[in-house]
Amino acid sequence: MTFDLQMLQAHYATFAQRVAEARQALGRPLTLTEKILFAHAAEPHALSGLKRGEDYGTFRPDRVAMQDATAQMAVLQFMNTGLQRTAVPTTIHLDHLVRAEAGAQHDLSTAKAENREVYDFLRTAAARYGMGFWEAGAGIIHQVVLENYSFPGGMMVGTDSHTPNAGGLGMMAIGVGGADAVDVMAGMEWELRLPRIIGVRLNGRLSGWAAAKDIILHLCGLLTVKGGTNSVIEYFGPGAATIPATGKATICNMGAEVGATTSLFPYDDKMARYLRATGRAEVASMAAEAGLQADSEVAKEPERYYDQVIDIDLTAVEPHTNGPFTPDAACPVSRMAEKVEREGLPEQVEAALVGSCTNSSYQDISRVAHILLSAKAQGVTPKARLYINPGSERTRATLERDGVMQTLHEAGAILLANACGPCIGQWRREGAERGERNTIVTSFNRNFVARADGNPNTHAFVCSPEMVAAYALSGSLKFNPQAHTIYNIKGQAVHLSEPVADELPQAGYAATLTGYVAPTEGTAEVIIPEDSARLQRLAPFAPPAPQDFQDLHLLIKVRGKCTTDHISKAGPWLRFRGHLQNISDNLLLGATDAFTQQAGKVVCSLTGTHATPAAAARAYQAAGSGSIIVAEDNYGEGSSREHAAMEPRYLGVRAVVAKSFARIHETNLKKQGVLALTFANPADYDRISSGDRISIEGLQGFTPDSSLSLHILHTDGTRHHIPVCHTYNTLQIEWLHAGSALNHIRQSL
Repeated sequence: MTFDLQMLQAHYATFAQRVAEARQALGRPLTLTEKILFAHAAEPHALSGLKRGEDYGTFRPDRVAMQDATAQMAVLQFMNTGLQRTAVPTTIHLDHLVRAEAGAQHDLSTAKAENREVYDFLRTAAARYGMGFWEAGAGIIHQVVLENYSFPGGMMVGTDSHTPNAGGLGMMAIGVGGADAVDVMAGMEWELRLPRIIGVRLNGRLSGWAAAKDIILHLCGLLTVKGGTNSVIEYFGPGAATIPATGKATICNMGAEVGATTSLFPYDDKMARYLRATGRAEVASMAAEAGLQADSEVAKEPERYYDQVIDIDLTAVEPHTNGPFTPDAACPVSRMAEKVEREGLPEQVEAALVGSCTNSSYQDISRVAHILLSAKAQGVTPKARLYINPGSERTRATLERDGVMQTLHEAGAILLANACGPCIGQWRREGAERGERNTIVTSFNRNFVARADGNPNTHAFVCSPEMVAAYALSGSLKFNPQAHTIYNIKGQAVHLSEPVADELPQAGYAATLTGYVAPTEGTAEVIIPEDSARLQRLAPFAPPAPQDFQDLHLLIKVRGKCTTDHISKAGPWLRFRGHLQNISDNLLLGATDAFTQQAGKVVCSLTGTHATPAAAARAYQAAGSGSIIVAEDNYGEGSSREHAAMEPRYLGVRAVVAKSFARIHETNLKKQGVLALTFANPADYDRISSGDRISIEGLQGFTPDSSLSLHILHTDGTRHHIPVCHTYNTLQIEWLHAGSALNHIRQSL
């Protein structure tokens, strides 16, 4: 047994009482989101007076999960607290550092050799501090969590933006940076802005080629990449009960693509079946008694209780293909041919990838196998190279036992390791270095520029596993399996059969916990080689002095979209995730400077020459000055990686001023002691000029109500002021004064 049954019994024993107290405090019916929030509130009565989307509450999550790329920095920070054991159940999963290249067996062997010192560090740290540990090849964090740890009505944080995947089992699972995870691991109260609640009412039932993935792809088009910021998306309605638990997880997983804090489904029989199938019958029984749905009055008049209500008729949902370069560029498959012509997109599909944390369930991959098997029977084989990466060893072994993997192998599919691989940029793709325009289709969640293979000219599209299979068979981005035919080896036009597969394996899941190491009593020595280029013990950031926010050099004025991929690249840079000094060299290499019009090139005002942002920042540091970053909308969209906040802090960046921030990144900046500000008037972004020296005024006696402004000195000697806004509360101001949230934690213990 991997989960803590005693903890779950205690949770469910008091859940109903805590919900009843919350209902009485608010004097009205509750949404499911509110039930779970109040049940985990550090101060439940204080929560009732807070405003959604504005005020901050404090909570006590049940557990923490970390993947290997982000766990390194999180563990290094936890070590600085001086604590001997994590206060809540915590797991580490080795999934991000496995590079896809030649197939599962080769790639796993290579990863274990190349990443030995990082794996040794995380393994010994897990043993030292009482964490569960999942070795490379055991599976992708979110699929492993869904199969083993997620429980309805629970709350967890994870150091990955797709942690909300656990919402498929009705868990409030929130992606955070490592410093947030340290709060929870240390037993501290964890702070979160009380989210708005978007209710999505589902009616009808999916049919034909439509899949659960198409619901969220459609919703991405409605909300855009920032429409869910500081909100929980809560699904309800009769249609919700028709979607399998793993399909619900897919939908919740991709809520991160609209900026949602997390996503939730109410508890139902689909979840109960999945819990029983994965060996958690006790959890299914306890959850059934907990009332894990919105109150009946909410379902009757949702507009009274949700901040926004969106209606989706599942019978009308059709397959979607979103992209390229952004997951909210939604397009029904029936209109893709028109889009390809209109935008001049590369029509030929070069590679088709099934899997990732988003779509690697038994049903997902079985439906792909059904499509391929029925196509083979009609004389049709894939025209594009097809890759499969299962989500966990448990699922892979079950698919192997049931003959599904054999079908995929016979279709020519390349089996990748049970790891993230191309989805996180860990793909050594042959020919990518040539930079040629091409198209790939994936069942992943993100398709940012150069994310999968490092080639900025790879046009990546996100769709369901079923549509990935259809595109692989046709080789054309214009193909619509609902309306078009494919020519077989005899030159005959044939239709692809609609996908069919069991929701859960009829013989149950394979009984395997391969790669799992249970928590120990905590006597191991944490291994960090002194001469390592990949691991480096953290030195605390120094508290700021008043002059540190004066006369700052403009490091970069970012133009356009700037995700955490742009701020701190993944791919080859993943190897430095435990070494702050070395990884800081990648700072903003993917961001386009408004003045040089180049990615990763800025003008160093000390020399007047072009330099990387990291080199310019180091030059300003050496001269005794700090710097400032200016950016546009939704700055820091995407991954939860706190390196995108720690690197600028390490290199002397004192503030980031943007038109708006993505939720996780704004919090990460605050946690690391970087001042996060927004333009009071977004048009003032245009008033920032090359070579500006900027001072931040109003910080003396800084309070949540303080008015701040930028005093700008231009190179021609003229000056002016720009008002800026902030969202700091009292605790976050204390983080700033302490130099970081970690410093504040250490002072509090």
